[in-house]
Amino acid sequence: MMGHLYIATRALSLLSLLLLIGCATDPGTVREKLDPVTSVTISYSNAPLVFCHEAPGRAAYARDYVHLAPMEVNRSGRYEYYLWLGIWNTMQDAGMTRDGFESVIIYADGEPLLLEVSGWNAAAVGASESVFLKPVASAADAYYAVTVDQLRLIAAASDVRLQSTGARGRSYEPWDDQRPAMAGLLEFLGSSVY
Repeated sequence: MMGHLYIATRALSLLSLLLLIGCATDPGTVREKLDPVTSVTISYSNAPLVFCHEAPGRAAYARDYVHLAPMEVNRSGRYEYYLWLGIWNTMQDAGMTRDGFESVIIYADGEPLLLEVSGWNAAAVGASESVFLKPVASAADAYYAVTVDQLRLIAAASDVRLQSTGARGRSYEPWDDQRPAMAGLLEFLGSSVY
């Protein structure tokens, strides 16, 4: 009888420890990183919205994708906000990824938000390296300055779409279920915006 009680107590203790570790290591979708070179603090959502453009004219299953996530750059109390776009396609044609992304239009429940690219690498936001993982190696990074009000408009929208511009402008539709990414955007706004 004592052996069974000892085993049950040990099992319960181990289960409690595992639950505590799980709670302690779940940071949510908003992360924060101090840039090791420039010393800016970057807060960001690691749950991007994903958009897709079907391109069957190039190949049977050709698609263009755009990952979109918010970030806050803190330069000693001066806050700037950006949208990161990870732009790629299933053809892994890096030359096509930037075409038409000098500016983009994000439609939040039909309301157009025209955004101009701030830069094509992390240096555009004052960082030495990107905080976002590229979805594929051939993906292009793009950063667009936004306001907090624009982020709130996107977060409050039930329908978000993206349009690239230029001669080869394309319309991008939401890919799969966007609820986790929208929850990440709301969490970002709740924890990062001053």
